[in-house]
Amino acid sequence: MSEIHIHKHEVQGKNLVLSIILNLIITIAQVIGGIISGSLALISDALHNFSDVLSLVFSWIAHKLSRRKASLEHTFGYKRAELIAAFVNASTLVIVAFILIYGAVERFFNPHPIQSGLVIWLALLGIVVNGLSVIFLRKDAEHNINMKSAYLHLLTDMMASVAVLVGGLLMKFYGWFWVDSVMTIAIALYLIVVGAKLLITSTKMLMLFTPDFIDIKELVREVHKIPGVNKLHHIHVWHLNDEELHLEAHLDCSEDIKMSEFNVLLHEVEQVLFLKFNINHINIQPEFRKADPKDFIVQD
Repeated sequence: MSEIHIHKHEVQGKNLVLSIILNLIITIAQVIGGIISGSLALISDALHNFSDVLSLVFSWIAHKLSRRKASLEHTFGYKRAELIAAFVNASTLVIVAFILIYGAVERFFNPHPIQSGLVIWLALLGIVVNGLSVIFLRKDAEHNINMKSAYLHLLTDMMASVAVLVGGLLMKFYGWFWVDSVMTIAIALYLIVVGAKLLITSTKMLMLFTPDFIDIKELVREVHKIPGVNKLHHIHVWHLNDEELHLEAHLDCSEDIKMSEFNVLLHEVEQVLFLKFNINHINIQPEFRKADPKDFIVQD
């Protein structure tokens, strides 16, 4: 397998640790405050925060595992650990959302008086803490799906705290205690939207689906323009992780060339695949008039 080396963004694991500590503090504060004040929205926000803590811990473990070197027993190392973390984190976002909706609907028809002052102060604390965590992870989230899942947990929780703050103010000045349930449902629906999107993306990667931005037919057309290429077939393209995009295929040569000549042809193919499709891990099986299926995609 040929690998084209590219600059990789170095994810900062220490930012995850800081976010874990901050979110653990706010979770404990919101649970206590939610029980004292009687606010379901605050308890819901605390539950979401606790899921953040678990997801951040899982993301941190996956980040550490992904940096382990490959071995005879683990030839790819643990590079896909971060995909698993992203999948689990996205799943928890959706599950927590449905739990919140169930509790909010029940509370909507049975509203309770709420100590809005405590709700307001703890919501402000949540905004500050989650806002700092979002800033810590924003850059890493642009380059890594695991960090993006953790970032989305924190971003949605910051927005949830904003919703709780608005609800607290409305309860304090207008006595609209039903707003607590409405805000909870709004938070939950947003969680479902962002969680489902990340869940679909991570599932596609785990299932080794062809990335959405790769057009196999266009890829074949570009490779077929290279002199010496007859047919590219038996093609597989997949993400190993965010940084590594793999291709394996059979390449039927138009001439019965020597291996040294094939090396030159292979280099040209690698350049086309990297420059035009960003594929940086390439495994090509050379052939010449071999009697096998020549379809682009062949069921192995």
